Amino acid sequence: MKKKLLAVFGVAAAMCLCFAMAGCGGNSADSSAASDDSTAFVVGFDSGFPPYGYIGDDGEYTGVDLDLAKEVCARNGWEFKAEPIDWDAKDALLDSGTITCIWNGFTMSEDRMDKYAWSEPYMYNAQVLIVKADSDVKTLADLADKHVMTQVESAGLEALEQEQYADIIKTFAGGAPETLDKFDNIMMQLESGTVDACVGDLSIAALHMAKKPDTFKVVETLSEEQFGIGFKLGNEEMAQKVTATLKEMTADGTVEKILKNYEDQAVTMENWLLK
Repeated sequence: MKKKLLAVFGVAAAMCLCFAMAGCGGNSADSSAASDDSTAFVVGFDSGFPPYGYIGDDGEYTGVDLDLAKEVCARNGWEFKAEPIDWDAKDALLDSGTITCIWNGFTMSEDRMDKYAWSEPYMYNAQVLIVKADSDVKTLADLADKHVMTQVESAGLEALEQEQYADIIKTFAGGAPETLDKFDNIMMQLESGTVDACVGDLSIAALHMAKKPDTFKVVETLSEEQFGIGFKLGNEEMAQKVTATLKEMTADGTVEKILKNYEDQAVTMENWLLK
């Protein structure tokens, strides 16, 4: 009887050990998956913001910033993921960890500097006033009772809201600038005549003027600025690593090759800032 009991206990103990080992194995796999996820570099971008981030003719996400980010990830062993976002939700997505960074022609404006862990600035830009080619508008002051549009939560809106323009924007139709989420849609509104002018990035204006040189023109520069890559506060080390990698890519000619792919969209090395 004692032998039988010992045998039973022995089998039970072995089964418990097997279950325990299986449990450990499962945790190990979960841990490995989490570890893999932790290497993902998720770029938050506006999919309607060419040439920096947009949907290509093949239906895939593409753009200057996405190509730069892919190469940065390849050199650092990170898994690249492109995550199209609503621009006004960018901060919530960054804070929650849904995205790793905001990399999409993101302006390093004064009021944003203490809200993010920034890379060094990599591209020159400006906020400009864009009108139809046949418009007689020359400055913001000519837009009394006119419809003026810019992108929601954008550097263009910040440029318009500068104190020096406070009295002028009150004269706009509706007493303020109108906003939309996608700048491509804003340019469509301008082309159709739904709005009389818009304010946005010089690089975006250059793209649309290159595509339709007889349709649009830039008449005034409201502010000059720089693009950077914004990470969540506390993630300064990664921001520095990305900057260092971009500098390596500049030195070995990779950045120039990437930008050359967008030459027809008015992107050149002349505005590249990292050396």
